[in-house]
Amino acid sequence: MARGRGARRFAVLLLTLALVAGGIYTAVSFLQRSETLVTERCTADVGTQVAELATDQAGNAALITAVAVQRGLPPRAASIALATAMQESKLRNIGHGDQAGPDSRGLFQQRPSQGWGTEAQVMDPVYAANAFYDALIKIPGYESLEITDAAQRVQRSAYPQAYAQHEDMGRSFASGLSGQTPESVQCTLRAAQEAGLPSAVESGLSLAYGPLGTFTEGESLVVEASGNQAWSVAHWAVANAKGLSITRVDVAGKSWQRQAEDGWQDGGVADGQVRITVAPAGTGT
Repeated sequence: MARGRGARRFAVLLLTLALVAGGIYTAVSFLQRSETLVTERCTADVGTQVAELATDQAGNAALITAVAVQRGLPPRAASIALATAMQESKLRNIGHGDQAGPDSRGLFQQRPSQGWGTEAQVMDPVYAANAFYDALIKIPGYESLEITDAAQRVQRSAYPQAYAQHEDMGRSFASGLSGQTPESVQCTLRAAQEAGLPSAVESGLSLAYGPLGTFTEGESLVVEASGNQAWSVAHWAVANAKGLSITRVDVAGKSWQRQAEDGWQDGGVADGQVRITVAPAGTGT
């Protein structure tokens, strides 16, 4: 009898272990499937308007807006630039033109044959954004013009009304990425697949904004900025989180975390600094 009871206990133990192992496997598999099903995107939530971009589009929108901030231009200039780039290239740095402009290139589809610069120059997003703004600020009263009218005066498009469909997107992302509307830009992303580098974040920021006061603490780059500029930098970091393996951004008592679902939350550094944290070494290995 004792031997029989021992065998039954052993069988029950094996069954319990099998059930536990099965449960763990199911939970891990579910989490893995859930992670792969995440639709990566970035949004700008300003007032009653919510605009959405793919992550690569958001990165380009952040750069275009940062160039406007660096130049001291108003958010309206960035709104016009974003609506223009969305119509011309879908906010992607494309290396080909179309029937209307076979030699057009880049974010704004600028044509070397029309004096916008060399092909290499117009394919440089920073150069292209500056070239667009150079032309825009020469238009008297551009800030008071309808976005589509201002865009058309710069681009001389064969489809002058096409820019209008992107005005809401342009306004929303320009307002957030320029820092005028705090906590408005956030991205939904999968977990980082590789480690990030604070030096790469610093290089990207310098390219977009020019020289900034920065220092590194472990896996974080700390940027000395306050007010609208701090929120502009913070939103730039969120918009570039996928490409730079950024996992957390802290600014003005608020925090964005890559895998949190609730957007900006209380916490983080006080006003005067932006802390941008990247995925640690060993991520993805």
